[in-house]
Amino acid sequence: MFQRRNRLTAGSGVLMLVLGTITLASTATAAAAPPSPELCGPGSAINYNAGDFLKPTTISNKWLSLKPGMQFTTTGTVTSADGVHEHSVVHTVTGLTKVIGGVTTRVLWDRDYQDGQLQESELAFFAQDRQGSVWLFGEYPEEYEGGTFVGAPSTFIHGLAKAQAGTMMPAKPSLRAPDHVQAYAPKVGFLDCGTVFQKNQQVCVPTGCYDDVLVIDEYNPLEPPDAGHQRKFYSAGTGLIKVTAVGGPDQEFMDLVSTRMMSAAQLDEANAAALEQDRRGYSVSRSVYAKTSPAEVQVGGS
Repeated sequence: MFQRRNRLTAGSGVLMLVLGTITLASTATAAAAPPSPELCGPGSAINYNAGDFLKPTTISNKWLSLKPGMQFTTTGTVTSADGVHEHSVVHTVTGLTKVIGGVTTRVLWDRDYQDGQLQESELAFFAQDRQGSVWLFGEYPEEYEGGTFVGAPSTFIHGLAKAQAGTMMPAKPSLRAPDHVQAYAPKVGFLDCGTVFQKNQQVCVPTGCYDDVLVIDEYNPLEPPDAGHQRKFYSAGTGLIKVTAVGGPDQEFMDLVSTRMMSAAQLDEANAAALEQDRRGYSVSRSVYAKTSPAEVQVGGS
């Protein structure tokens, strides 16, 4: 699960490596692309290769483990120009997969509520490489106003409109590592950069107290310098437990309040709802999402 940085209408929330060559692969062939720019500073160019994803939907990174059927709920507040609002997000790891850029990704379904009303329903696509890093391959976030669906203008998919997958969570987070690109989608102004800010921190939230917490500082260099940063707190074996803001006019503060493994019947219901949203995306986002392969229920595996 993850919480998207500084996008107060988003519920997912939410990626690094050394300068290299990106391979933007289709489901049939892989085409070489020019070297990736260092989008988040020195050493931050994306080093993506579809061949690195051997068991991509088995996402076992200890900081961001995504097992189908797990559901996490975070609650808190968001502050923006129109005041302070109650905010909650339900993160569901579905049993669905979707092929993007030649890689089979795991589908997460996040529902974002503000003042008790659905504000966004998002499908996000993750995969783990053979080194253990978790990558974000794209997002399809449907937005709502006053309970009415208004579109999905922030949709991006790796390999389309110059969007690039990035590393949401490194395999071995290091304080000495350069900033990493979490994902890049220039058409929608999306660029999230992550810095391993702190390790072994002690943090208490409603689900308990944790003494092994990893803190990732996130920012978007395409935004003005005073836009602020977001900090996400991860505990080994649990995942995201807390979100805070540092500076900026729009601020989000969230705590993990519950985790559960859904029953088989509940997972079937979640899969059906996420599949319905996936199908709707083909008419809502004709220029981007309609170019992807349909999501499917994974048979066997994890």
